[in-house]
Amino acid sequence: MHTLIFGLVGVAAGTLGSMVGLGGGVIIIPVLSLFLGVPVHEAIGASIVGVVATSTTAAAGYVRHDFTNIRLGITMETATTLGAIAGGLTAAALDRATLSGVFGAVTLIVAIYMLYKQRGRGATPNLAQTAGLYGGRYFDPNLGRVVTYRVRRLPVGLAASLVAGHLSGLLGIGGGVIKVPVMTLAMGVPIKAAAATSNFMIGVTAAASAYIYYSRGYVDPMVAVPVALGITLGAYVGSRVAPHVRGGVMVVMLSVMVLVLSVQMILAAFGLSIR
Repeated sequence: MHTLIFGLVGVAAGTLGSMVGLGGGVIIIPVLSLFLGVPVHEAIGASIVGVVATSTTAAAGYVRHDFTNIRLGITMETATTLGAIAGGLTAAALDRATLSGVFGAVTLIVAIYMLYKQRGRGATPNLAQTAGLYGGRYFDPNLGRVVTYRVRRLPVGLAASLVAGHLSGLLGIGGGVIKVPVMTLAMGVPIKAAAATSNFMIGVTAAASAYIYYSRGYVDPMVAVPVALGITLGAYVGSRVAPHVRGGVMVVMLSVMVLVLSVQMILAAFGLSIR
């Protein structure tokens, strides 16, 4: 029965995570730890393995339909990797509780701002005549037309990726929770392209983290395998459904998931984190 439940949790997390580019850990970790009695480190280990599955499955579908901006993804992931290395080196020197609180407050503001920006208007794509060096184009089935966009403020995206990688190394969270909002709000990347590009990126960082958790004995096959299988199915479904969903709906979904993570981080800062 537990195996079936783990699989269903994976399906839900994979579907939502692949649609908004966050990987599903926001759902997996609290559900496994709070409601199913899985130790938090094993829940994180299962989540990381699941993120690799999400990235591999969803990215294939998004790349096939040209939603993924591969050039932008590779550029931003380079900064993320450097940040993750820095996070690993400085983890012992920083106060984790304070960092969790600051991160939670910032992501709370981001989630509220995204909902505010979305209120009263649809998610209008950043239309452009030409894509430019880091821009892209894709056919949006929901809009029924080709969307062409130019990437703005690339240095902001690189800085955000550096911070995202650093926080991933320090707090064990996925970098998508920072990169997707930054791509959407600051860089002019439509939400569907931002989510697809994030799915392309998150697997790289998660693969390295998965090895670390496995080497420390935090990956329990009885938990990780059904979760990963469920996530693979969910990611497949999510990557097929997302192109047909309105951009505004995806922005709201992303905002809610970021809001959930911000609450978790704020609770962690006061010693109320899941255990």
